[in-house]
Amino acid sequence: MAKITIKNSAITVLQGEFQDYISLTDMTNAKENESRAADIIKNWIRTRFTLEFIGTWEQINNPNFKVVEFDHFKKQAGLPSFVLSISEWIEKTNAIGFMVKKGNK
Repeated sequence: MAKITIKNSAITVLQGEFQDYISLTDMTNAKENESRAADIIKNWIRTRFTLEFIGTWEQINNPNFKVVEFDHFKKQAGLPSFVLSISEWIEKTNAIGFMVKKGNK
């Protein structure tokens, strides 16, 4: 597990099987306090712009991406009742662009 420093904040970089992952939690903690990080990430992933971007990335880079599930999420994106976690995104769409590592680093 490596760290990079951006504007005096340490950001974790985890190595995956084929790619590196930058910690969204560390990035949000640098901007806000730790108690808000999960909420910030959930609010970010539920926007239409974010879902369209990560869905397009997955379609280009992931031959096993479940496009039908992505379309279901995309239709709901932006609605006040729509809630999505990174874990749910990975589980339902078979996404590879995110990794969830629970607990202390």
